[in-house]
Amino acid sequence: MKTKYVIASAFALAVSTAAMAQKSELANAKSEYDKFSVVRTGKIASTSLNSAKEAIDKAAANDKTAALPQTYALKAAIYGSLAGDTTQQSRDNLITTAQEAYKKAEAADTKGENKKLLEDTKISLANYQLQTGVKQYQSGKYDQAFASFDNYRQYFPEDTNAILYTGLAAANAKNNDAAISNYKKLVTTKYSKTMGVYSDLASLYLMKKDTASALKVMDEATKKFPKNADLAKREIELNIQSGNKKEVLQKIETAIANDPKNKTLYYYAGLTYSSAKDYVKAGEYYQKALDIDPNYYEANLNQGFVIMSPAIDIFNAANKLPANKQKEYTAAIAKSNALFTKAEPYIVKATEENPTSLEALSNLKTVYIGKKEDAKAAAVQKKIDALTKK
Repeated sequence: MKTKYVIASAFALAVSTAAMAQKSELANAKSEYDKFSVVRTGKIASTSLNSAKEAIDKAAANDKTAALPQTYALKAAIYGSLAGDTTQQSRDNLITTAQEAYKKAEAADTKGENKKLLEDTKISLANYQLQTGVKQYQSGKYDQAFASFDNYRQYFPEDTNAILYTGLAAANAKNNDAAISNYKKLVTTKYSKTMGVYSDLASLYLMKKDTASALKVMDEATKKFPKNADLAKREIELNIQSGNKKEVLQKIETAIANDPKNKTLYYYAGLTYSSAKDYVKAGEYYQKALDIDPNYYEANLNQGFVIMSPAIDIFNAANKLPANKQKEYTAAIAKSNALFTKAEPYIVKATEENPTSLEALSNLKTVYIGKKEDAKAAAVQKKIDALTKK
């Protein structure tokens, strides 16, 4: 009996020693990883990380320690860190192992004892996805880049760069729904360039022919940034295209109140009235734009047009009068001639600002025809012919 007792005690001691040896490997892995975490780069860091891998592999191969939360967490952190400085093929294998260990660690670590290790692993895995996505994006592989950036975003769902990159890749991959989803999320964050995101989001909706959503986005943007002229201009453009005259004018007046020296806002007001054929009001706003910038090509062109437009109607009506209406004809031609003369300097200025504008040259030709200055009309026609032959 005594002999059996001695043997049993020796056996128990051996089992205990083996278990302690494996737990020692776990402790070694933790110690070496901690050393690596302090320096991160250089020969010492590399040596510590390799030693940590050797120790965690032994701990993970033993039944006594393989399923411990700390084993999974350390393996995930060590393999994730190793993937940061290896060839791509080796890196992919290391990341796969780190991902598998990370999932097991998350499930097993119910007490949150390995939070720091899991956080380190998250950063390693996210960086891997980010760097992979950047390379794919730069190579024009937008679908693949979207997948990588989306994986990156899964680790840090509130990270604005993660959301932005995922949205950008989706937009370039023509995956408009995914791009919209990410941009909608991005404008709710504290991203510093949210104003540009709003404009891009509106464009994505327009690509889907969803003008209502585009207008809604820009309305939200201008309310959030009421003094931003670019956003106001964008919203006004969309409303003009949609024919929302009343809404446009209200928004323009608000924008002008915030930015009274913005010539473009007065131009858009003129454009809105022009589209409604209210040429008098349109002329008032075009002139306000020109008071700010006398060389404003579009305002000069449109100011000339709104003055000239009724002149054309009067001129055409006069030429349809019967021969016995000479008095009425003479009065009408005089009236149209006065309007053509008034429009002329604006249209001439437009041709000076943009000599290759066929629209400006055609309007100038119309002025000279209306004034019966045939030689000048012919000279302008030569310029038009020269441009159209190029």
